Amino acid sequence: MPLICLVRHGQASADAQDYDVLSDLGRAQATAVGHELARRGLRDPHVVSGTLTRQRDTARLLADAAGFGRPQQEDARWNEYDHLALIDRYAPPRDSASVQDLIDHALTAWMNDSGTADAQTWSAFAGGAAAALAGLPGVLGRGRDAVVVTSGGVLAALCGTQLSLPCEGVVALNRVAVNASVTTFVAGASGTSLLTFNEHAHFAGDRRHMLTYR
Repeated sequence: MPLICLVRHGQASADAQDYDVLSDLGRAQATAVGHELARRGLRDPHVVSGTLTRQRDTARLLADAAGFGRPQQEDARWNEYDHLALIDRYAPPRDSASVQDLIDHALTAWMNDSGTADAQTWSAFAGGAAAALAGLPGVLGRGRDAVVVTSGGVLAALCGTQLSLPCEGVVALNRVAVNASVTTFVAGASGTSLLTFNEHAHFAGDRRHMLTYR
């Protein structure tokens, strides 16, 4: 059965003018997770990413480190939601609130909002990710695995759907997603099933300093 390894992108540049660029640490994280994926002996992996710069660059760096060859596909359904737009819409900044608290509040409000014509709904966001995941086994066939570089919100949405979690559970998963972690699904006759969430042992021990969440 095909394995589908979903990798969260490396750390972005939160303090830079352009957030959607890997930090120096994010580039090192992408290389480290590439070495980890090579160690797993994946079968002729089909490498996919979203279209965001931090996702595409993570895919390229991990593929180079693992010896997978160039990423073969980009798909915007793996893209992250715009967290700054969500905060503006649902959680105006407050002096006493951290960025993570604002994201948590905004994400909860978004999931509970039926939506308007000028904004994407949570259902559409999560449904697009689910459709992208469901379409991969047909590309892979029986003897090939996949590596997909995506983002924390997509991972939380997919795992929340698999586990039938309420929105509070999805927010909790989103909060703890580690940069360049690995979440694994297996594709079988009955569909895709979650095996692991947020694996990051490749940032343990003397690499503990590489562990980041934002």
